Parts: sequence; C-alpha cells; structure tokens
Amino acid sequence: MKTVVFCPNWIGDAVMATPALRARRKLHPDGRLVGVMKPAIAATLAGNPWFDDAILCDPKAARREDRGWNVIGRLRREKFDVGILLTNSLRSAMMAFFGGIRRRVGYAREARALFLTDRLQPLRRHGRFTPTPIIDYYLALAYRLGAPPESYRMELFVDETSRRQADDLWRNFGFTAEDRVAVLNPGAAFGPAKKWPLLNFSELARRLADDGVKSLVICGPQEREHARFIVDGVGRPRAVKSLADEPVSLGLSKAIIERAALLVTTDSGPRHFAPAFGVPVVALFGPTHQEWTTTYYPLETALQKKLPCGPCQQRICPLGHHRCMTELTVNEAYAACRALLDASARKAA
Repeated sequence: MKTVVFCPNWIGDAVMATPALRARRKLHPDGRLVGVMKPAIAATLAGNPWFDDAILCDPKAARREDRGWNVIGRLRREKFDVGILLTNSLRSAMMAFFGGIRRRVGYAREARALFLTDRLQPLRRHGRFTPTPIIDYYLALAYRLGAPPESYRMELFVDETSRRQADDLWRNFGFTAEDRVAVLNPGAAFGPAKKWPLLNFSELARRLADDGVKSLVICGPQEREHARFIVDGVGRPRAVKSLADEPVSLGLSKAIIERAALLVTTDSGPRHFAPAFGVPVVALFGPTHQEWTTTYYPLETALQKKLPCGPCQQRICPLGHHRCMTELTVNEAYAACRALLDASARKAA
C-alpha cells in the first residue's frame, strides 16, 4: 500500500496532525508513506518515524522540481494508492487528482468535492463552519481509511545537531542544568492581531526573574528586533536572554523548548511544540477560537478575554482597539506561570 499525505501548511497544524500520521502508519506498518509538504513543515516534522520520504512542494520554491506540475509528475510516477488531504485547498485536491492517486480522501470544502473519491463533511451550523479541534478533524480522515483508535498525544523529534546548538547557547548565556528557564515566544505569523504587547513580555520576564526563573526569548528571522526590545525592557541581562543575535532555525527552537521549564506563547506554531515535548505552556489567545486548536494537553493553560467582538478570526483587529490582547494582563499571565511552575516543582520533589 502506497499512501501520500498532503500535509498542513501551518506549523501548528502540522504538529496537531501527528496523531493522524501515527494512526495511518499503524494501519499499514509495512506500507510506503510519503508526505507532500512545504520546507518549514519538513523541518518541523524532521526525524519522525512515520514518513518514508518527503516531497517538498511550494508554489514559490526556488527549485523548479518543488513546484506545481513537477510535483504532480512525481506523484504520477510513484503511482500512489491513497492520498490523504489534510489541507483544505482546491489546489491540493487538484494535485492529487492530476497526480493519478486512485483514492483521494479529504473534506468537501473550497469547491473541491469533484476531485475527491472520499468526501468528509466538516461540521456546520447555520451555514458556517463549526469550530472543531483540528486533531479530531485530521484523525477522522485516518479513521475513514480504517485506522485504529489513536491517542491525542502530539510528537516531535530533535536531531543531535540542534541539541548541541542548544547546549552551546546554554553555556554562552550562562544557563546551568539546574536553572529553570522559561521560553517566551512573542511571534505570530498569522498577523498582528495575535500579538501580546512586547512590554507585557518584558514585565512578565522581570517578575519571573524576581522568582529566580530565567527567560529566553525565541524569534524568527523577522522578529529579532522584537526579541531585543523585550530583553532591553527587562534590564536583567544575566537572567533574560534572546535569540536576536543568534542563528535561528526550527530545529533549534524545538531543542530549546524541549529543555524548557515553561513556554509562554501566543497562539502560534511553537505553542504546539510544548505538548509534543511534555513541557508546561501558557497560551495567550486573542482573536482566534480556542476550539480549533484544542490540544487536549493537561499542562496547558489557555488565557483569553471574552469580548462581544470576538473571537473574530481576523489577522488585524477590524475595530482598531485590539482589546482581546491588550486587556490580557501581566498579572493573569504571571499567575498562570506560577501555578504551572509550582505544580512542576511539587511533582519533581
């Protein structure tokens, strides 16, 4: 049995797909399982035991073989028996159809039902999509193919090179193995509406430092100035560090979160790294429905303000006030951090 999985395009969604990938591998442990994915998703899922191969696919890719019809040509050459579309796009359904995949399983969305052989219907209410945990959404596709019941546990893997890079950072920053390090993730690729004020991150790091907890601000290449701003706003150079002047990669971010005492994060991709490594996490929600990204993870505390205007699911606050994030206080975030840290300390004692 040869199966190809069209993987999600967002990092967090890809992590939430890992239970479905695990379920599919268990269904045909000796079959061939291949993923079609963007490079960032390949880096996120690197080292996993489920895929036998990855086909990189990005319409903006520099390499011609990673684009459009060239990917379709490879799909045709591979002669896949089954295609699982974790994506919701019309483009991915057309690729599966023209790629000659005999059985194509996906959700009947975006006018793509014609290109699917097995059409699942997403939940709707009054004509609108009902927020549904993405983990369940993906598992339903695996179950349609006969996969056995699977746990909600998400999984990621860290390579030794990334672990050594994290070791070097710990030494360079003066962190020890005994230090409790809270990782702060202020980024939000979705859009500015998901961002918590940077000064709030600074104040939170200051309070944690007063408790003897050090902080490390992670960032992407476009977020270095934000990371510097947070560190500068704390005024505790020995206790609060950042990746602003360091080489950054998804592999390194995974290795850092894997060893963290706590992650404090916006509702962005790295939020899902914590459950995959068993790390406590405080998730700061603004305009997005928590129900879409429910992780079923007992060590996650999700904070969100309930406002008449939200959750609006918009990238930029349509009313211009951004209250869903600005009214989420440092006191609330600090209390959530302390509760998780104290619980971890009691468990370790």
